[in-house]
Amino acid sequence: MSKIKTYKQALGYIFSKLPIFQRQGPKALKYDLSNITNFCEKIDNPQDKFKTIHIAGTNGKGTTSHILSSIFQEAGYKTGLYTSPHYKDFRERIKINGKYIPKSKLTEFISSNQDLIEELKPSYFELSVAMAFDYFADEKVDIAIIEVGLGGRLDSTNIIKPLLSIITNISYDHTQTLGDTLYEIAKEKAGIIKKNIPVIIGEKQKECLSAYKKISDFKDAPLYYSDDIVNVKEIKRNLRCTKFILDPSLWNIKTIKTDILGPFSYKNIKYATSAIYIFLKYYGDNWEIKAEKITKGIRHVKKNTKYIGRWHIVSQKPLMIADGAHNIGAIKETIVYTNQIEYRKLHIILGVVADKEWDKIMALLPKDAIYYFTKADIPRAMDENQLMKKASGYELKGNAFPNATSARDKALAKAGEDDLILALGSIYLVGELI
Repeated sequence: MSKIKTYKQALGYIFSKLPIFQRQGPKALKYDLSNITNFCEKIDNPQDKFKTIHIAGTNGKGTTSHILSSIFQEAGYKTGLYTSPHYKDFRERIKINGKYIPKSKLTEFISSNQDLIEELKPSYFELSVAMAFDYFADEKVDIAIIEVGLGGRLDSTNIIKPLLSIITNISYDHTQTLGDTLYEIAKEKAGIIKKNIPVIIGEKQKECLSAYKKISDFKDAPLYYSDDIVNVKEIKRNLRCTKFILDPSLWNIKTIKTDILGPFSYKNIKYATSAIYIFLKYYGDNWEIKAEKITKGIRHVKKNTKYIGRWHIVSQKPLMIADGAHNIGAIKETIVYTNQIEYRKLHIILGVVADKEWDKIMALLPKDAIYYFTKADIPRAMDENQLMKKASGYELKGNAFPNATSARDKALAKAGEDDLILALGSIYLVGELI
């Protein structure tokens, strides 16, 4: 076994040596906590050396994580942020105050723990989580916002004891692992609830309420719902920012702007502002987050955190938007939001992974759009010709393209200046397009 010495070698080792969900799907998962617990014990339990907020949910957890990170940054706190997956650069997953983990730090972690990695054979996700915890501890962050990868109860991030737990919402995704009812999925997500630690739920979904109450009662965890704290309504938008009204106002803030765009923006603002409200309710004596820092943090999420991937504007004439929507709930919201935009003709670049429940999603897609069926450069991607054939059963018409670049180029060439091009269906597809 040759020793890792360079960043290129370290990154190649991560991608080639370890099972990766994007290549192999559910079989790449080690859906238990024994291995990550053992690994972190061997590196002196870095997760116990800094404060955290833990965020689970089907949709919105990544964006909400970035909003919270931006607020804490504006408040003057050294803030770690762990999210997944990444779109372009592995280091997107691990940031402090919006800056990616340095290549030298990543290389050093892999090199110094190479024997341990060979011994314990962690999954790709376990390794990235351990690396993030080690980096945040080494850099002595004041707080880290930690996004769950999949589920919650047995997700590798679930070895932390956070100051606050957040569950954004529940939709059908990863049903082969988490369960095929909203109740079962909610129960898995609610596994992040910790004893005596407050938890806030983003949405009151009747199928999920009993799961939250049962687990929070068992853990003596104070339970709150965003819907009981604030309502957020979009009142204005353009291609640079979105403006909302808060009802009731929080911290005397009635209206708020953000540089994040897209269909979930109002929900994500609701999740984040209600989370800060509960956080300050419990920890306001030790943490100072003034109203102007909250508004500034929400206004500059992209600037502060290098947020990418949702409702990403690729071009303006024609308007082309790449969006990471890839499950029923997200795609439904995206299509509804798209219908509120003025355009002459809709073009959809569609690429999916083969293990999703695409029969239900195909039924949501508009029949009057022009489709460009393609695939991301990962083994799990559905073949573009198979996708086109499957889509034809739902009266979705278009042509097949062997890769995202060729689909994008054809759509840009065919679309008029007043048309809208929407790319969706796979995070990996969006990563290639942006």
